[in-house]
Amino acid sequence: MLQRMQTVWLLLAGVFAFLTIRFVVYTGTTQVDNGSEYTVLTGASNFFLLIVSIGTGLVALITIFLYKNRSLQIKLGFVALLLYILSAFLYYLQIKNFSDGAFSLTSVFFFLVPVCLILAIRGIYKDQKLVKSIDRLR
Repeated sequence: MLQRMQTVWLLLAGVFAFLTIRFVVYTGTTQVDNGSEYTVLTGASNFFLLIVSIGTGLVALITIFLYKNRSLQIKLGFVALLLYILSAFLYYLQIKNFSDGAFSLTSVFFFLVPVCLILAIRGIYKDQKLVKSIDRLR
C-alpha cells in the first residue's frame, strides 16, 4: 500500500487539508460598525469551511485504504476535488468580506491540496490501466 506513489499523494492531500484548519490562509481588515478590525481567515473561521476542510481530508485519507478497488479510488478522488472546489468557493465568499488583505505564506497548504489530488488520481489511473493490460495478456 505505501509503496504506491498515489498513496503518498493522497496522504499529503489529507494532511494539507487538515493543516488549512489550523494555519492562516488570508489576513486583512474587515469593516465593523465602529471602524476596521484585523482578521485572519482559517478553515476553522467558518463552520462550513471547517466541515468541508475536514471532509476533504477524510475522503483523501479513506481513499488510501481502498487500494484494491481502483475505480472507487478514482471516484473518491474526484469527490475530494469537488469538496476542494466547494471550499475554494467558500473561501472566496469569506475573502469578499475583507476590505484589504493578502494571502498568508501558509496558504500554500490550501493550494497544494488539488495538486496532490490530481497527481494521486493520475497515479491510480495509470495503475488501473497497467492491471487491465496485464489481464489482457493472460
